[in-house]
Amino acid sequence: MFLPLLSVLLGFVALLWSADRFVGAAAATAYRAGMSPMLVGMTIVALGTSAPEIVVSLMASLDGLPNLAIGNALGSNIANIGLVLGVTALVVPIPVRFSMVRRELPLLMGATGLAGYALTNGVLGRFDAAFLVALLVFSLWWLFRADTPDASEQSQGAIPDMRLPKALAWLALTLLLMIIGSRALVWGGSEIARGLGVSELVIGLTIVAIGTSLPELAACVASALKRHHDLAVGNVIGSNLFNLLAVLPVPGLLAPGAVDPAAASRDYPVMLGMTLALGCLLLWYRHGNLGRLPGAALALAYAAYLTWVGLGSL
Repeated sequence: MFLPLLSVLLGFVALLWSADRFVGAAAATAYRAGMSPMLVGMTIVALGTSAPEIVVSLMASLDGLPNLAIGNALGSNIANIGLVLGVTALVVPIPVRFSMVRRELPLLMGATGLAGYALTNGVLGRFDAAFLVALLVFSLWWLFRADTPDASEQSQGAIPDMRLPKALAWLALTLLLMIIGSRALVWGGSEIARGLGVSELVIGLTIVAIGTSLPELAACVASALKRHHDLAVGNVIGSNLFNLLAVLPVPGLLAPGAVDPAAASRDYPVMLGMTLALGCLLLWYRHGNLGRLPGAALALAYAAYLTWVGLGSL
């Protein structure tokens, strides 16, 4: 148990050190490249902090553990809404912009519905995966096409004074550190969980999902504290999009086959409910702040879900 515990500790250190610098580099990249902070959160930051999920799903599928990869995708989305957004709102209230509700939220709702359709028959095949990837391509095209940078929006908060090459270098370095830290954390947590005799789906939904969602949590809290609120909210929506359209298709492409029935009967409905709750909150607070009360509700809902999964695995 010594090596897994050491791996978890070192993973935490790497994530905490790199997340703050990653957000600053992303904000500087947005400013220098003329992109809106929301678009950076939806693409660069979201893809970067979703990279651990993609790597874990790829390795799990190649190792013949598709249910761990599926649990990672579903569990990460639940964690992003309940843990990441909930804790971030508890730390500092998050302003909600109507343009985000109008433009990005429908993409997430559509991806969530399509993922449910792919899982309903109990088999995740190559056709299902290809359909999800096609929606990912469309989503990226739509986001770049609809991006309209706002000068007042870009000046919100303190954007680091970096030239574009330096910002990109820091972006790549801190992203690499976050990936390494996440992998160390996931490996250590998975080894500990296996020692306790937990199923691969439960490992993917809990230890792996929480571990790979830590970059989102660190990046979102750091973004909110630096007043880059669009990066915080856009990162959660973008990460969930990438999880459904880039992470979930991996086992379908590399290891198509039957899905653990609990994923469709228990975990997908929870993810759907959390996503609908997020949509309702963003619509309700579209001209205000997502504050500590809804943040606490999301965090408590996530704690209840973890309790349910934990009791079910006993």
